[in-house]
Amino acid sequence: MEEHQPRNAFDIPKVFYFEVGNIHTGSRKHLRYRVEPSEGMLHIAVWRQDICFEIAEERGIIEATAEYPVSEEGFQQMLDFLQAEYDKPIQPNG
Repeated sequence: MEEHQPRNAFDIPKVFYFEVGNIHTGSRKHLRYRVEPSEGMLHIAVWRQDICFEIAEERGIIEATAEYPVSEEGFQQMLDFLQAEYDKPIQPNG
């Protein structure tokens, strides 16, 4: 039996997963994220509340978005973006 190995710090599937049109959502501690491929681009949204993407979008609490090409280079840029968002200090509600 093959042991699960993290794909990267965010445990996001490789580029092929997105090339065939799959959406991926996940979290890493306080950061929630969604990656959706569309028209050759990876569309990324991040938020920090423990709720699903649809509710975060409805409530207007998506904190940042970005898009990168569906390619190895774009995939790495997406990981860099997510890491930068993860590293940002958490702002208190107010």
